[in-house]
Amino acid sequence: MIFVVDDDFRIREALASLISSLGLQVAVFGSASEFLEFDKPDCPACLVLDLELPDSSGLELQKELAERNAPPIVFITGHGDIPSSVRAMKAGAIEFLPKPFEEHELIRALEAGIALDRANRERRSALAELQRQYRTLTPREKEVLPFVVAGFANKQTAATLGTSEITIGVHRGAIMRKMGARSLAELVRMTDRLGIAPASSNV
Repeated sequence: MIFVVDDDFRIREALASLISSLGLQVAVFGSASEFLEFDKPDCPACLVLDLELPDSSGLELQKELAERNAPPIVFITGHGDIPSSVRAMKAGAIEFLPKPFEEHELIRALEAGIALDRANRERRSALAELQRQYRTLTPREKEVLPFVVAGFANKQTAATLGTSEITIGVHRGAIMRKMGARSLAELVRMTDRLGIAPASSNV
């Protein structure tokens, strides 16, 4: 879905017509507040955002959206300047198009935005699933996990945690099963994405 935020009615109508002709859903808004209040569907999206708005500038809206899982932004403006474009791009905008722009330029930017949002959504979904799997571990298994990914032998881990080697082996097997890891290397990648540091060799 494509969202368009522009205070010019004619621009909104023209963009809505163009975007609809591409087979994409489109929702148009005349201000930042209208966009923020809109109940957005859960689907890959891209935001076409005017730099100058009546209630809040496009750059201000971009800054507010940075704290959320907002769609990629394509800026359009009839009053653009180099400092504004630099700020927008540094803050993550994927394109900055001065009006009037060519249709193919906007279409290319929209395709890139949707592809990027789809990839971001898949990444967030995969991380959420990893976090769900991690929550299924018992407190003891969570304690053992950093030793497993650090490459500690069961005997070393058992000595450090004050338990038996057999018990650590059982925990290791449960961790691999619950996390859905097919190898130690895959488990290491999972814990890295979760931000779990391996146990130190000084432990």
